[in-house]
Amino acid sequence: MKLKLAVSMCIACGLISPAAFATNGYFSHGYGMKAKGMGGAGVALPQDALAAATNPAGMVMVGDRADIGLDWFRPSREAQITGNMFPGVNGTYSANGKQNFFIPEFGYNKMLNSDTALGLSVFGNGGMNTTYNTNPFGGFGGTGTAGVNLEQLFISPTWSMKLAPEHSIGVALNLAYQTFEAKGIQPFAGMSQSPANVSNNGKNSSTGYGLRIGWVGQLTPEFSLGATYQTKTRMSKFSKYQGLFAEQGGFDIPANYAIGMALKASPSTTLAFDVERILYGNIKSISNTMAAGGPMGASNGSGFGWRSINVYKLGISHVVDSTLTLRAGYNHNDQPIPASQTFFNILAPGVVQDHLTLGATWTLADKSEITLAYMHAFKKTVSGAGSIPPGAPPGFGGGEANLSMSQNSFGIAYGW
Repeated sequence: MKLKLAVSMCIACGLISPAAFATNGYFSHGYGMKAKGMGGAGVALPQDALAAATNPAGMVMVGDRADIGLDWFRPSREAQITGNMFPGVNGTYSANGKQNFFIPEFGYNKMLNSDTALGLSVFGNGGMNTTYNTNPFGGFGGTGTAGVNLEQLFISPTWSMKLAPEHSIGVALNLAYQTFEAKGIQPFAGMSQSPANVSNNGKNSSTGYGLRIGWVGQLTPEFSLGATYQTKTRMSKFSKYQGLFAEQGGFDIPANYAIGMALKASPSTTLAFDVERILYGNIKSISNTMAAGGPMGASNGSGFGWRSINVYKLGISHVVDSTLTLRAGYNHNDQPIPASQTFFNILAPGVVQDHLTLGATWTLADKSEITLAYMHAFKKTVSGAGSIPPGAPPGFGGGEANLSMSQNSFGIAYGW
């Protein structure tokens, strides 16, 4: 019965693309509800069948199990324009036209023998969403609701193996599906080599693939290390938005890598710490600045100006008794958006940097589990510095764009 449920939910999760505005840039702060309760840390501490999303080497360590969860994600984001020369432009704009998002996750792992496992993890890589009912670009000619919606889904079949009782390796094939839509940003068409493919063209989809590899080593009974690397996920182009994104609609998912450690401080308490590097700076449509060499949509066209970032994840897990485990964590990332790039990032104000997490797992009489995880991303404001172009072209009238965001999420998962 549970296996049939797992297969059904796998199909359901595969058909639902999670829509949200994620936390470490546009990546999630963690994958799997147990890791989410520990600040996202999990490179050296696999805990459930979502482990492949962080480090596929961990799957052989979790045994036969399945996990399914749902995260309620609620970001609050706004933009402020000050000092602009055009009347009616200055003011504060709320991007909370849509504020509640539900993000599913699913994992299944099967031991082929004592040293080898096959698994499948289905999860969202975050995304971007803003909905401005009052268009912040209205004073420049933008009409209707403004905003963007980026959704990304990963389906990752995984193979993992123990090289020795204390060491394992793993590889996951990341099959990715993403959709994108932009509205109300008509003023940027004048900066594009394909003006008809910048705004209000409906939803466009893209598919691609990449790999994630990893290793976990139990160096002593109390201490383990892990390392993982995910290649760039090469995606097909957004043809309907080839005038918006550099490389004629290119939007690959950046490579990233991480190292982690886990320390059993006592028989009941475990500490975990990860350091991750996300290479936003290697994707032109994400990293090129508004002053990049070519027009929007060109091979070296302008983009969002994001920088590559480091992410630091610290978590603690404490076993209270045989039925209850408590968790807490802290997650901090570098700021991806420079002060000079805030104007275009009114569409994608991913500026939060500090996250506090809490979690708990209850083990039921049949050994199945209920896990809860909460995350709060503290409000962060990035004030623009030379952010709005003053003259023609493109003639946006100068001044500054300031971006603010905070977030909350609450998730629940069932595992067996």
